[in-house]
Amino acid sequence: MNRDSAPRFDVDALSDLVGNKVYSRGEAYWRDGLVQLLSVGQKRVLAQVAGTEDYRVELTGRGESVDGTCSCRAFGDWGYCKHLVATALAANAAGGDGVAEGAGAFARIRKHLEGKGKAALVDMIMDSAERDPILLRKLEMATLATQDGDEATLEARLGKMIDGATATNGFVDYREAPDWAQGVEEALDVIASVSGKHAGVVMPLAMRAIDRIEVAIEDMDDSDGHCARLLNRACEIHLSAARVAPCEPVSLARDLFAREINGDYDTFSGAAGRYSDVLGEDGLAEYRRLASEAWDKLPATAGKSRTGHILNGDHYRLREILDFFAERDGDVEARIALRAKHLSSLEAYLQIAKLCLSHGRADEALRWAEDGLWLFEDDRPDERLVFFAVELLTTAGRDADAEAHLWRAFEKAPSLELYRRLCKTGGTAARDRAVSRLQSRLAGEKPSKWHYPAELLISILIEEKRFDLAWANTREHGASDGLKERLARASEATHPREALTIYAERVNRLAEFGGNDAYAEAAVLIGHMAGLRVASEHVAYLADVKARFGRRRNFMKLLP
Repeated sequence: MNRDSAPRFDVDALSDLVGNKVYSRGEAYWRDGLVQLLSVGQKRVLAQVAGTEDYRVELTGRGESVDGTCSCRAFGDWGYCKHLVATALAANAAGGDGVAEGAGAFARIRKHLEGKGKAALVDMIMDSAERDPILLRKLEMATLATQDGDEATLEARLGKMIDGATATNGFVDYREAPDWAQGVEEALDVIASVSGKHAGVVMPLAMRAIDRIEVAIEDMDDSDGHCARLLNRACEIHLSAARVAPCEPVSLARDLFAREINGDYDTFSGAAGRYSDVLGEDGLAEYRRLASEAWDKLPATAGKSRTGHILNGDHYRLREILDFFAERDGDVEARIALRAKHLSSLEAYLQIAKLCLSHGRADEALRWAEDGLWLFEDDRPDERLVFFAVELLTTAGRDADAEAHLWRAFEKAPSLELYRRLCKTGGTAARDRAVSRLQSRLAGEKPSKWHYPAELLISILIEEKRFDLAWANTREHGASDGLKERLARASEATHPREALTIYAERVNRLAEFGGNDAYAEAAVLIGHMAGLRVASEHVAYLADVKARFGRRRNFMKLLP
């Protein structure tokens, strides 16, 4: 069939994708003439669909492959909606791409505008701007950077523009956030466009934008992280301007330091390094002085569980600043001392140990690691520190000490990785002891909906291919659906009956959950089950499935 004569989108695939109910509603929208095709190209269809309000629909793909977006709430909540269906059907009705390209409203509007004179076009734009605040905002922004006037006037105008773009006017919900962010992005574009000639003006404007965006975060649903991107952009504009504008490095250092320490969103984290070429030696020296002075005021701590001291953000920020300078100087001792001032967690000991090892100080690294393990021996072990110490002990030929650390950690908080390390270090004896220890811990523990005490033991038994014992523990102590399915896959050759029971439960859950993806997975699993039993048993099972789920037509289509 000629490609241009075939429907752009396969209606059967579209129906399967969205379901009969949504498809029928979309078809009704199309038949009622509620779709206006705006632009139809080779790879994209843009339309406006009338409903409770006008919705913007963008479709991509071809044939059985359909993708797109819609501005309606249903698309945001559930994905494919009736407006997408209506647009696809309208695009099919428009014919092949050659015909459709002329059918789009944008194509007709473009042809009309090309015949107008400049003055007429200006009048049309101004008339639209009077009624469209978004268009007015864009036009006003475009003129701000080109208007004559002194820098004070320019700063006032652009400052007003920033305030308007970043205003939330109450609360910006999730659906409104992209448009709000687009407005702020456009304002930042204007600021960046004048940076070359007016860098001294742009620096405070960029800071103004940063302050306003950080305030706006509290009044919006920014689940998609628009503000983080905008803050990064504003920082880049500020840095670029600082490299051009005449700056007093000491004053700049003080401003940046205050923002890095006091900011709520780490917007200026690592500012000393990013601005180092602008700050120069004088600015960097001031930055370092301010950080050192604040650092010296912080009390030293050791062992959070003993002192109750919880470190705040100032500690981490100041340490990162001073660590930048110490690393710049190549002063390893200073970097260790920074970390050693606050030894309030196992993580703190691990950081020092890693730093020592990275500089070839293996013995010192091991001392720090073991000190941390002993100091926090009553707490839940940190496996990263345990494994770090074990590797160094093994390298030093101290296998017995390495195994002792592993056993202490396993007794407190057993895990699959600790079990593997124990087997690697202690061999068969360690394996049997670990399994026995886990088995004995199960006495008195009862499973609940969210807790299965035998999960780790069963996982280990799967890994060891001890399937009889794994199934026995599953029956006695229970296991999560995921683990039972993993056991079924691993042992289906030796325990087909048990595996088939688990697979049948999975099929039931998928069929009850519904949806084409779930139906496809269930059908594949049913096909796999056929190889685990005699044909007559599978025929009977298949008949039972069809009897129970026969009303799910899309599922039935996939079954033999």
